[in-house]
Amino acid sequence: MLCAVAPRRARALCCGVACPRWRARAPLGSQGPSGAPGAPWPGVRWGSDDAALRVGCASAFWGDTATAVPQLVHGGRLDFLVFDYLSEITMSLLANAKSKAPNMGYTPDFVYAAMAPFIKDIHKRGVRVVSNAGGMNPEACALALREAAAKAGVQLSVAVVSGDDLVEHKAAIAESGVRDLDTGAPFPQSVYSMNAYLGAQPISRALDLGADVVITGRCVDSALVLGPLIHKFGWKPQDYDLLAAGSLAGHLIECGAQCTGGIYTDWHTIPDWDNIGYPVVECSANGSFTVSKPPGTGGLVSPGTVSEQLVYEVGDPRRYLLPDVTCDFSEVTLTELPGVEGGAVLVRGAKGSPPSPSYKVSATFLDGFRATAVCPIGGPRAAEKARRTADAILKRARRIFKHLGLSDFSKVHVQVLGAEDTYGPHARSWPDGGPRDVALWMSVGHSHKRALELFRMEIASAGTSMEQDQGGPQPERRSRGDVHGRRGGARRLGSAGRDGARGRLLLLLLLVVVRPARHSCPGARTATDWRSWR
Repeated sequence: MLCAVAPRRARALCCGVACPRWRARAPLGSQGPSGAPGAPWPGVRWGSDDAALRVGCASAFWGDTATAVPQLVHGGRLDFLVFDYLSEITMSLLANAKSKAPNMGYTPDFVYAAMAPFIKDIHKRGVRVVSNAGGMNPEACALALREAAAKAGVQLSVAVVSGDDLVEHKAAIAESGVRDLDTGAPFPQSVYSMNAYLGAQPISRALDLGADVVITGRCVDSALVLGPLIHKFGWKPQDYDLLAAGSLAGHLIECGAQCTGGIYTDWHTIPDWDNIGYPVVECSANGSFTVSKPPGTGGLVSPGTVSEQLVYEVGDPRRYLLPDVTCDFSEVTLTELPGVEGGAVLVRGAKGSPPSPSYKVSATFLDGFRATAVCPIGGPRAAEKARRTADAILKRARRIFKHLGLSDFSKVHVQVLGAEDTYGPHARSWPDGGPRDVALWMSVGHSHKRALELFRMEIASAGTSMEQDQGGPQPERRSRGDVHGRRGGARRLGSAGRDGARGRLLLLLLLVVVRPARHSCPGARTATDWRSWR
């Protein structure tokens, strides 16, 4: 996943190439509600004191529910509201969007679904906002938000953190000899995006400058919370234990409802998924903090839910590498606090040490095309029918490729959903023929789009030339009278069969998607253990 490192210097070098340092700045003309540039909103606590800071997270990824925003704004008693939108695949999607429209490349949901409908309430309550919604184009995101705020009659000081985008240096990085960690393959020429994971210091600096909203590009997720904590309490770059504690607070809530009962092992004990509470951390200057959720919401905060999120994507809990600090979570204690509706957990014990000398850099590159097809299949021996169908489609496509001088698929993945394929060798045996309802999932890759267009056409032909019950049962077409031979029944069944075949063909055509394939860039071996990066 890593393809380069950016040393921490005043003029940072990226594989021997000077790279722009991070910058935190507010767009010209932005003002706080008092009319003075950078003036704070009413109710915002400034400076370094011992009062606790409350931070809520309303988004775990691009596509998370916007209903978390009013829940937290109205019931969370927040000082800060943070939104985490980015993943490695999201960055490639945003890079593609920006290539098609220069004013895009950010997550528009942040502006139009999360902020715009609630911006007056956020303003009234003095809640400040930090988000990585800027993606590949934080300046455009800031402009869109300022326009939405102006339309609502709200003045915002919106700061932008930039400097993470390293794609302009890809040629120099390739010349530096970076190779694939696993295969030794050379640096790819078709790099689509390349971003350094920045830390919390630029976010803190933007808040120090008076920003009401801070929009970043790529940064580590936990920095969205650590930045406000550094700003609030005045923690120094050498306060490693405090920085580790603040990073842990951010790590616990960065995935939204995952620490309040989402995808919990004991899922059956978690109430009201439809109104699951999103997390809030209340942090003290000494680094201890509590995790809770707004009252009257579903979900659960317990040592179990919090501990599952604590170890999520950490790798080595004694050496969790972040731009601001190297964290040791091995001695963290979780204490359940009694008498709190929905539960609350006190978290203490994070330790820190100096960070590594490098930033993590992630890149994606174009690697041909990929097609995905999904089709439901029903009836007796459904799984067997699905596998035979997949085998036949692949054989036919390969025969066509050979005839046209095209190469074989670069990748093939076939899975029968509902037949325990995800269990591999631990799947149950099916003495009675197996499930009667499954879904065939096929994903293939090829260097030429034309080959996958041919594959798509052959998928459709299966609707009438291969197994029965493709597309699943249609009970509305099969009345009791039809089945038992009522007058004209055979004729009606025949008609239903033809209509059903056409419906299945349409279903298949709709569910086959051909798109460019983007993959993580090969890694460069560094002094840090990249596998423990978030």
